[in-house]
Amino acid sequence: MSDSTDVQTDPPATPTPPSGRRHAKTRTSRSTFWKELPILLGAAIVVALLVRTFVLQTFYVPSESMEHTLNINDRVLVNKLVYDFRSPSRGEVIVFTSPLDWRTEENEKDFVKRVIGVPGDHVVCCVNGHITINSVQLNEPYLDPDTGGSEASPNKFDVTIPPNRLWVMGDNRAQSADSAYHWVHNGKNITEATIPISSVIGRAFVLFWPPGRATWLSVPKGFSVIPNPSSGP
Repeated sequence: MSDSTDVQTDPPATPTPPSGRRHAKTRTSRSTFWKELPILLGAAIVVALLVRTFVLQTFYVPSESMEHTLNINDRVLVNKLVYDFRSPSRGEVIVFTSPLDWRTEENEKDFVKRVIGVPGDHVVCCVNGHITINSVQLNEPYLDPDTGGSEASPNKFDVTIPPNRLWVMGDNRAQSADSAYHWVHNGKNITEATIPISSVIGRAFVLFWPPGRATWLSVPKGFSVIPNPSSGP
């Protein structure tokens, strides 16, 4: 009788490729990466351009017209897509392409202001020092008495906003060439004093620079009590 022994057979060893083949594979991977890199960079640039053109864009503030909500050289992020689905609302801070006669310099193209009146609104200043919209007093906590004085605007007005146009004002009323300013200085011409909704680039929704001032640019509560304009007498 022959002896028997239980054994485990090792799997056959995988042959190790020659070192030259390993080097060739590494060189091929690196070559593929460098060939694909321009395509990846190009795709990233295209995506960034599409986002900047249609979705989000950063703007800096060059003037004191929105102090102290926005100060000179502050940076804001603007949502360019939101008004493709709805119209601007009262209280929102917007960036828009300025009318030609609003510009004092050729490069003054994009302005930032707050929407005060929308189409159909009856906007008056001043009643007991305040703006009223559709006969309701507007509470404006963002106004700085040190820059704006005791009244909501140094320029008086009593206007009804035409269709497809907006009444916009800076938060620093004494230093803002806004709708109220152009109403007074253009012979009380409501078209000259308002901007077309079609000129709005987007809503500034966050102040992100400098980091110490970063904040959301939300709509103040005072606008929530303003009623819609009356549709008739």
